[in-house]
Amino acid sequence: MENKEILELTTSAWREKVYIETTEHIISGYIFMPKIGKRNRLLSEVLNTGKNFIAVKNCSLEYKLLPNKNVEYHDFMQVNVATILIMRPLYED
Repeated sequence: MENKEILELTTSAWREKVYIETTEHIISGYIFMPKIGKRNRLLSEVLNTGKNFIAVKNCSLEYKLLPNKNVEYHDFMQVNVATILIMRPLYED
């Protein structure tokens, strides 16, 4: 992806850091949505788009069932919306 394309994506989309919990994982990272509508509805819009997966960038992945396993870090992953138990914003300091 060219720098110009990245700049267009980041200036035309809301970015939100989120905490996502599934039955097996805890994921923290960034989700992006187009700058359409109200920003305070971002998370509900992400979950109610009708899509099966959401993209999460610059994220950490913890294994709930394997607490001794090291936390993994990924540039990008997709999370199946049907597996999400909790998703909430993570406010940066």
